[in-house]
Amino acid sequence: MSAAFLLSHLRALPEMLLLAGACALMIVDLLSKDERRGPSFWFAQAVLALCFLATLYVIAESAGTRYTIFYGMFVSDLLSHVLKLFATVAVSAALVYSRRYLLERGLLRGEFLTLLLFALLGVMVMVSANSFITLYLGLELLSLCLYALVALNRDVAASTEAAMKYFVLGALASGLLLYGMSMIYGATGSLLLPEIAARAGTLAAGSESARTLLVFGLVFVVAGLAFKLGVVPFHMWIPDVYQGASTAVTLVIGTAPKIAAFAMALRLLVNGLPGLAVDWQQMLVVLAVLSMAIGNLTAIAQSNLKRMLAYSTIAHMGFMLLGLLSGVVGGNSLNAVDAYGAAMFYTAVYVLMSLGAFGVLLLASRAGFECEQLEDMKGMNRRDPWIAFLMLLIMFSLAGVPPLAGFYAKFAVISAVVQAGQVWLAVVAVVFSLIGAFYYLRVVKLMYFDDPAGDLAPAGGGGARALLSVNGLALLAIGILPQGLMELCQVAIRSL
Repeated sequence: MSAAFLLSHLRALPEMLLLAGACALMIVDLLSKDERRGPSFWFAQAVLALCFLATLYVIAESAGTRYTIFYGMFVSDLLSHVLKLFATVAVSAALVYSRRYLLERGLLRGEFLTLLLFALLGVMVMVSANSFITLYLGLELLSLCLYALVALNRDVAASTEAAMKYFVLGALASGLLLYGMSMIYGATGSLLLPEIAARAGTLAAGSESARTLLVFGLVFVVAGLAFKLGVVPFHMWIPDVYQGASTAVTLVIGTAPKIAAFAMALRLLVNGLPGLAVDWQQMLVVLAVLSMAIGNLTAIAQSNLKRMLAYSTIAHMGFMLLGLLSGVVGGNSLNAVDAYGAAMFYTAVYVLMSLGAFGVLLLASRAGFECEQLEDMKGMNRRDPWIAFLMLLIMFSLAGVPPLAGFYAKFAVISAVVQAGQVWLAVVAVVFSLIGAFYYLRVVKLMYFDDPAGDLAPAGGGGARALLSVNGLALLAIGILPQGLMELCQVAIRSL
């Protein structure tokens, strides 16, 4: 085996380390006698830190060059590396936020930690997918781990019900996606995304029958993709799963998998099917408008915080789609870097906001008490002024209030939509953003102007509190100085 071969395959070093670490974690947990799972927890964090450092090493070693390995099925480019860094940080932060919550409920077990690492491996495989096969393998690895995580709290009927709904609908969506991929494979004769892009472009401009077959397959691919993003009308699983799963698992579902779904959309549509851009852009317009409308309007009626944040997720994913559909207009790709960069920036900021929002719920929960109803936020400022302030920053950012990161993220996406000539779509986005601000500001009103509903016990402390402070203040810092993250996203998009 040559040195060049080994060096080229080191570009999958983060995935190799994560796989080895997840397997080793099962042995560490088996041998550990600590009921608080200290060795297992810190071993998982060490594996995540190694993956982060390995990704930085691969970035430095590749020097911005794009490589493909494993017979072209796995791509190593700056986009994949940056998204892997985001996902690794998100999973590590989710572990810190969740530790006390899981310990108090007897859920911090080796199974949770191992499934979480394997789920991250699925995210990484999806992010670097350069073939239908790799993409589907990563998707199934991620999905199966998430189904098991939701069902992990088997003594609670709501969690079991949520897991069943998630599994059944997820299996249906995977079937739709696989069927669409098989039709595109039948038309193009290839599973590799670059070859599909070249052949699909030629076929779409050629015979009408070949174009019809491609578009037919595209419909199923977009349907499967829409389910993974959780956009209307494939959103029915999100509110039930967010509410039924334990808050720690909801935090996981709402963060790193969104990065994978964004990468999946980018690889499939932008990398794989640019010749059918006119067709999938029209589909994304419908999905985006419906998601922003139903997500924001339905969230207003929710009394459960997790369910409200679920509908908020639907609306935010609709907003992210606006960036994806604005990249190539009428065959002109001059706006592509700005539009796709804005969508990537929006995804990263959304993950940061989601981490913070669910982190507050986890810290405010304690043994025998779940902080998940709107009334549980009443008087939070009297109970814990600092946590209330951080929640205010997070809610304002979700609502798109300047100078927070959420405002700049929405501004960047709307600017891309306007540059693409879709002014009416930008107006629709602004209107629904204003409507959506109501239910975020309602949370702030409850925290600062209402009397507490129960006792005045402060939120949990420790490392999770410090990390939440960094999380909330990062939203403010990115909002004031967004150029660094935006330039990183645009450079990563150029690597496509």
